[in-house]
Amino acid sequence: MARVAKCTDGFVVLTKSNDSLTTTVAIPYDYGMSGTVDSFESIAFEAAPIGIVLTENRIIRTCNRKFCVLSGFSRDQLVGQSFRKLLFDDSEYERVRDIGFKDLRIGEPFSDMRLLRRQNGSLLWCRFRAETLTPEDPLARIVFTYALVGDPIEKPTLTARERDVILGLHAGKTSKETALDLGLSPRTIEDVRARLLKKFQSRNVMELLRHFTNLEI
Repeated sequence: MARVAKCTDGFVVLTKSNDSLTTTVAIPYDYGMSGTVDSFESIAFEAAPIGIVLTENRIIRTCNRKFCVLSGFSRDQLVGQSFRKLLFDDSEYERVRDIGFKDLRIGEPFSDMRLLRRQNGSLLWCRFRAETLTPEDPLARIVFTYALVGDPIEKPTLTARERDVILGLHAGKTSKETALDLGLSPRTIEDVRARLLKKFQSRNVMELLRHFTNLEI
């Protein structure tokens, strides 16, 4: 299988591995029609209009240029690091760990909305998708994609519970459905929603969600 390791001086550095051999080659970005299938695959990965990242047991192994742009980190700053680097805090890192396992364990992709923490501390509202290469142990090797759907969120900050409620609202869930997902009472969800409306000076949920996405709502 071929993978991009890094980009430098106008070249994509491609590593190709099998059970016994790893080969590394450098391919120009403008590689033409005489290129191999592997080189086209590497260019497609690197130039994809969405952020792509491969992790093994939650450690970042590679990512493409778009993911670096979204996160604000360079590739060298990300590769070999825990994905914790891109989440809001330790509790968020633990909370999202098993989300989507039901789908991933049967070989199906999982998608939802996620907040991506950037190098400068701001948050990006992204459409998130995950597909594992190891369904028996989904986090052993998994590919994530991030597509920007919102402007950076600077202030005010969100608590973990507020983020959960925002995600539920964006998914079109009722307070009762969100409460069931989180193991809370509907009244608690209503209280958090009311607090969010006040914090963002929004008259209704539609106005509230516009603070977190530039999608047509």
